[in-house]
Amino acid sequence: MSKCESCIVKEFNSLKALTREELMRVSACKTGKSFRKGQVIFQEGESLNGVYCVRDGVCKLTKLSENGKDQVVKLVVKGGLLGKRSLITEQKTNLSAVALNDMEMCFIPRSEIMQDLKKNPNFTMDVLKRMAEDLLASDDNIVNMAQKSVRRRMSETLMYIHDEFGTDEDGFLTIVMSREDYASIVGTATESAIRILSQFKKEGIISTKGKRIKIEDYNSLKWME
Repeated sequence: MSKCESCIVKEFNSLKALTREELMRVSACKTGKSFRKGQVIFQEGESLNGVYCVRDGVCKLTKLSENGKDQVVKLVVKGGLLGKRSLITEQKTNLSAVALNDMEMCFIPRSEIMQDLKKNPNFTMDVLKRMAEDLLASDDNIVNMAQKSVRRRMSETLMYIHDEFGTDEDGFLTIVMSREDYASIVGTATESAIRILSQFKKEGIISTKGKRIKIEDYNSLKWME
């Protein structure tokens, strides 16, 4: 387990605003945790006693809807901090986190983070800035759901996964998700998501192999109506 002060992951989140001495203190009390693909990191309504820092892997944040289905709210990657909002508001989590692939994470106790929030204004401002960015993204998502077609939302989801996470040696998207997850992100029924992906395949925009998806015509996704 690498030390926080020398870990490249800190450059992707608010920990970069901490001093070397603060990072050394955090490093001394953190705990390394591994999660297998599909494993629940924490559940909606759970009380967290700290924050998780993603060292490697990707997880999905989901919200249980009234119809009993999980709505995918966000994908969190290397460098992401999970649980900071619950920590600051002292409320139970309103989202669940599930590993999309094998993950390595560091758990930092609440006492250490709260100490830094109270003493380091740069750290506090960075945490608040990132929470504001999350709210902005949430607002944009609400508008997208109301104004954009399902085909357009699906195309943007595929482009986002391609741009953010890349492809494997065979050209397939590195993030492999179920059709239910795609439907949840796009905000449509699973049957609709399957139908649209099938249409994309017939149009030569994508190709598939099991759950894996390869983008064959990025420009068509870009200009999708």
